[in-house]
Amino acid sequence: MATGWGEILQHLMSAGLIVNRGVKERLEQHHDPLGLIAELHSKGVKGLMTVDMIPAANPGRVIAPIMESTPERINMRNNLPDWNREDFPMDAVDAMIDIKVHYDITGNSTTEGKMGDINNAFNDRLERLRKLIITNSNLPRRPMEIARLQAEKGRFQARENVAVAIGLVNDPRHTKNGHLMFSLEDASGEMSCLLMNRKGEDRVIEHAQIVESGLMPDDVIGVSGTFSQNGDMFYINDLHFPMQDKHDKSFAEQGVSVAFLSDIHVGSKTFLEAQWHKMIQWFNNDPLARTIKYLVLSGDCVDGVGIYPGQDNELAIKDLYGQYTRFAELLELLPEWVECIMLPGNHDAVRPAEPQPTLEPDIQQDFNSTTFVGNPCDFSLDGVRLLSYHGKSIDDFVAGLRTVTYRDPVEAMRQMLRRRHLAPQWGGKTPLSPEPEDGLVIREVPDIFVTGHVHGHACVDFRGTTLVRSSTWQDQTSYQRMLGFQPKPCMLTIVNLGTHKSISIPFA
Repeated sequence: MATGWGEILQHLMSAGLIVNRGVKERLEQHHDPLGLIAELHSKGVKGLMTVDMIPAANPGRVIAPIMESTPERINMRNNLPDWNREDFPMDAVDAMIDIKVHYDITGNSTTEGKMGDINNAFNDRLERLRKLIITNSNLPRRPMEIARLQAEKGRFQARENVAVAIGLVNDPRHTKNGHLMFSLEDASGEMSCLLMNRKGEDRVIEHAQIVESGLMPDDVIGVSGTFSQNGDMFYINDLHFPMQDKHDKSFAEQGVSVAFLSDIHVGSKTFLEAQWHKMIQWFNNDPLARTIKYLVLSGDCVDGVGIYPGQDNELAIKDLYGQYTRFAELLELLPEWVECIMLPGNHDAVRPAEPQPTLEPDIQQDFNSTTFVGNPCDFSLDGVRLLSYHGKSIDDFVAGLRTVTYRDPVEAMRQMLRRRHLAPQWGGKTPLSPEPEDGLVIREVPDIFVTGHVHGHACVDFRGTTLVRSSTWQDQTSYQRMLGFQPKPCMLTIVNLGTHKSISIPFA
């Protein structure tokens, strides 16, 4: 009887051997793969198993049969979560791959970084988000250009005659009394705005929340209100954001699942390789894993080189290409029915400015069963719309909004969707590429929105969109230890595309 791949894989893992797809096929055809693995193990061979280690087909004499091994029980943290077959109804091996990319900067970047490019990017952002605010917000009247409002501000000084403008936020700040001040700018002009921190019966919860959190520089918002008696200040009655109140999800006809990981950081000494092999064993043995057709990898799959001072001391693999080769080998251990979608992050070998193109072909050539895209990428899996973004701008949201912290980075994702923009602030912690079309505008509200970067984990709903904070596969780094930050590693988040049911599997 031929030896099954699951059994072969267990022996490979026990012997410390990994294989690519070509070697996998040769092993499956070999007359005694378990004996061959045992022989290599007895010789102290570890790491990548190559084709030349497999002798030509000549069985010779079989001295003794190899005893079947008992599958090792995987002891999960908190045990395996419960799941219902009705929520995850279809095995991925029976499904065709259906990936449609709607937006990816790869091959479409035309900027030269000149002032004209910056102006074009902001004009495109303002125009796109202006249309969304008009469509999705309940504006009291049609918005006017700021220059015209100021020229006619005498008309808009009484409460019964409200003015509306849409523009870019400049210099948001809180006053000593807790009010929120900023200037609003469009192509025609600029005006000073004030959102009062009202108390008692005059307090409006939505306004109080915005006053508490603040605004991001370069946000695009709508304001409605009236001018002061001398006309030098615009008092805001209401704020208007581009996102609608509720999103209606799309459901796939075939009920396969998508899984999410980020920030693997292969090459780092703190990469959790033992837990990776634990996950691989789960993938090859668990019934739930058989429903996973896609694995989305949202950036920083390798640790990179020269990313921060002293990084060289924390690298187990000091060669950048060696890190990618090793990650390709680790992905080869996944079952053949899994298709990976991989985008870069701030540790990857691409330009730091967002949106980022995908990895170069000389890096891609080591990978099989992988679709490479840029960061961010707006795409559909079986008709379900996903937005995957590595999440570098979370650093800016933490610095810019009082309600966003590294303890709760999901709030940054909510704020991105409210603004329909992934990284509004120019000149902050996130380098931006001024493209003629702002590639960080959220063109369509996704059914699933996924980020990484801050090494947390969450899966929640926000106005009809599933928000996924992809877990890392890296243990606490020395920098995180210094900050007192504890990551949540080795959590595989799974969402079924047919039912939108989700579950998270711990491997640490």
